[in-house]
Amino acid sequence: MSIIILLLYFLSINSSEASFNEIRYFRPNIPKYVPKNEFVSSEVALKWGEMSLKTMKNTPGGSPTYGSRSLGYLGLTMYECVVAGDVKKKSLIGTLKGLNELPKPEKGQVYNWVLSLNAGQAFLLKKLYKQSAQINISRIDSLEEAIYQNELKTTDGKVAERSKLFGQAIAEAIFEWSKTDGGHEGYKRNFDSTYKVPVGKGLWKAPTRGQSSVAMPLHPHWGKNRTFSPMNSVLPIPEMIKYDFKPDSKYYAYMYEVYTKRKTLTQEEKEIANWWGDDPSQTFSPPGHSYNLANLAVKTAKPNLFKAAETYAKVGMAVADAFINCWKIKFIFNAERPFSFIYYNIDRNWDLYWPEPPFPAYYSGHAVQSAATATVLTELYGPSFKFIDDSHVGRPRDEERSVEYKARSFNSFWAAAEESAMSRLYGGIHTRQDNEVGLVEGKKIGKNINSLPWNIIKK
Repeated sequence: MSIIILLLYFLSINSSEASFNEIRYFRPNIPKYVPKNEFVSSEVALKWGEMSLKTMKNTPGGSPTYGSRSLGYLGLTMYECVVAGDVKKKSLIGTLKGLNELPKPEKGQVYNWVLSLNAGQAFLLKKLYKQSAQINISRIDSLEEAIYQNELKTTDGKVAERSKLFGQAIAEAIFEWSKTDGGHEGYKRNFDSTYKVPVGKGLWKAPTRGQSSVAMPLHPHWGKNRTFSPMNSVLPIPEMIKYDFKPDSKYYAYMYEVYTKRKTLTQEEKEIANWWGDDPSQTFSPPGHSYNLANLAVKTAKPNLFKAAETYAKVGMAVADAFINCWKIKFIFNAERPFSFIYYNIDRNWDLYWPEPPFPAYYSGHAVQSAATATVLTELYGPSFKFIDDSHVGRPRDEERSVEYKARSFNSFWAAAEESAMSRLYGGIHTRQDNEVGLVEGKKIGKNINSLPWNIIKK
């Protein structure tokens, strides 16, 4: 099987041999590490972005919380494995809480940054998903080996080995640091049987028709985890409209909108609801959808290797911080989903479009992580970046809802974020308040990721 995968990989890259054969080294014996060619291929970064999502999708028991965390560390590792090769960029050492030291390349030595990135991604992905099936681990190994062997065509063996060891050392150091964030091996404790769910009017109850068969909330303590951006750990708590069952109240109006929308969904709105559904049991989950937007940006814009690595770092870290903040707020307010309010106050025969997720409503995780993603990608690629989202092309038709998964076109990342947020109202599991607040908070989170000291400032 490994031999077949290697052959397929080489066939897939022959058409772009020129980009793979660009020189990827820095010049020896000078103070600054300077790449000979700044237009280094981003194809290997893209292949690891795709492999990360394939591993997430094919590993049972995944959750959007754990998945978001994994993408944060994978993106950061990709960046730190190559940042020494870009004279305009700087490491985030000393900026992220507790990350005070990382291995450094040897001065005066030549490195192949593609191989450093390659080794770092393979090492960390296997560490984060060691619970995955052996076939998934074998795919990771095969991709790593295929890239390594391809680079040996133009790379001295000693340089190749030095670069590989450097990438592994970076990944190992970041993995050890990750163990202290509060989410290490979170897949082993998705549900806390000791957590006492608050009881009262307007408070969340475990759904009778939910995505999970476990009648407990997912990762109720996730909001206590360490964020990547220190500023994202101290964001103010956004206000939520108080519970009120009276028909003339704003709370009731938000719920009533969900109730009426379910009855009047157009085919387009159903397609939007399905496209952004991202059920973790069937797809690479909501954070995976955002990481795939990074894939699409890299595939469309074709940046050099260093900007591609920065793209994955910013998206991964923004998504990770978005889920930490979102879960913090969810378990402060413990807000009910629309179904329970509608059932007890409007219509006992109202039916859900989607099964409910196993956690409180306010605010929307889709909205916050999509907005954070849009904010960092817009900073990198501009406010009018056109792209086609093919994340779910190939999924079987949803016969129950008469929906096919067709690619969607967007004129900006923010347009995609707004559609992702609204999809949850169409799906009947969030109110407009959940979505609008999520978008606002996500933009803050993304801006804080952008404001980290990524660039070397010349005095």
